[in-house]
Amino acid sequence: MREVVAHLTIPTRASVGFLALAAIKARGNFHRMVSDTARDRASRFTTAELIQQLRESARSSRRIPGSGPIDPLMDLLVHGQDIARPLKRCHTVHTDLAVPVLAYVAANRLLGAPPRLQGLQLIATDARWSSGEGPQVQGRVVDLLLVAAGRSAGLAHVTGSGVESLRGRFGST
Repeated sequence: MREVVAHLTIPTRASVGFLALAAIKARGNFHRMVSDTARDRASRFTTAELIQQLRESARSSRRIPGSGPIDPLMDLLVHGQDIARPLKRCHTVHTDLAVPVLAYVAANRLLGAPPRLQGLQLIATDARWSSGEGPQVQGRVVDLLLVAAGRSAGLAHVTGSGVESLRGRFGST
């Protein structure tokens, strides 16, 4: 959980130089870079410091270089679930905020969603939203967001003829 919080503090503090160095250290692997930078921050700051930095980040309009305006909201929605679900806590996600984030994530190549969702139709059961064609995967927007973002935690809460195919795209998770 500390690494997730540490990750959420990076966007308001990262510079182009920081990102370039982190990318070089991760040998160009985006996911490794994200993991390594979060792990490093979590090891350098106390829990209280990370919480304070997260509060400061919430008040900041600064974003990580190269990110779009929806990226901070995506991070909060997805990582909020990354923290809450393993702790068996309910973290409410407002559907009206999550729908545009789901649409963004579902089309985001950097996050790996297009190949993960290819040939499937996602259908929200709590909003007027759907995307794609093929066997259906139905669920609440928050659960569809999680599977689009590569989180297997959402798989337990979706139904439809496309779920087994989708599950297979998560490997052993």
